[in-house]
Amino acid sequence: MKPLEALATLLGLINIGLIVRRSVWNYPFGLAMVAIYAWIFAQPDVRLYSDVGLQIFFFIVQLYGWWNWSKSEAVSGEVEVLLLPATGRVAWAAVIAVTTLVWGALMHRFTTAALPWWDAFIAMTSVSAQLLMARRYLENWVLWIAVDAVAIGVYASKGLMLTGFLYTVFLIVSAFGLLSWRRALPAERAALPA
Repeated sequence: MKPLEALATLLGLINIGLIVRRSVWNYPFGLAMVAIYAWIFAQPDVRLYSDVGLQIFFFIVQLYGWWNWSKSEAVSGEVEVLLLPATGRVAWAAVIAVTTLVWGALMHRFTTAALPWWDAFIAMTSVSAQLLMARRYLENWVLWIAVDAVAIGVYASKGLMLTGFLYTVFLIVSAFGLLSWRRALPAERAALPA
């Protein structure tokens, strides 16, 4: 599994580097990465079942994101960044909290998932972050920072050291992504409180 984990790690690094630059070409690398990780997370010694489903979800949403980013780039010449209103932020936070509790309870009760509650947080927050990223909302980076901080420990505890390293890099790059995308906001939206 280590060579596949190394390949997925490399693809993930390329993917996030292109996302920070708002390059639509991040998507082929992301699609390959999530396909490999779905297989890795399903292995009997890993059993991060929420992450398997998450990778399938990522694959589908990345196809949508590729289309949406391409459309934005065609219209304006670049991938435009959007900002959620305060009510949108509260709504997303509430959805993440509720879905994490529900999904964690289901994984705890009906599966042999190794870390059902932490895995549920990673999965549900990642779902929200991926949807916001596909729709070009700046707030996706805040969610990715939270996911990365938790995922580092979860993956390290399962012996996925390269993946833990990847999420450490993701954490650092997510902070840069947040700053980069914030600078890309039009002046009138950038002045709004984050």
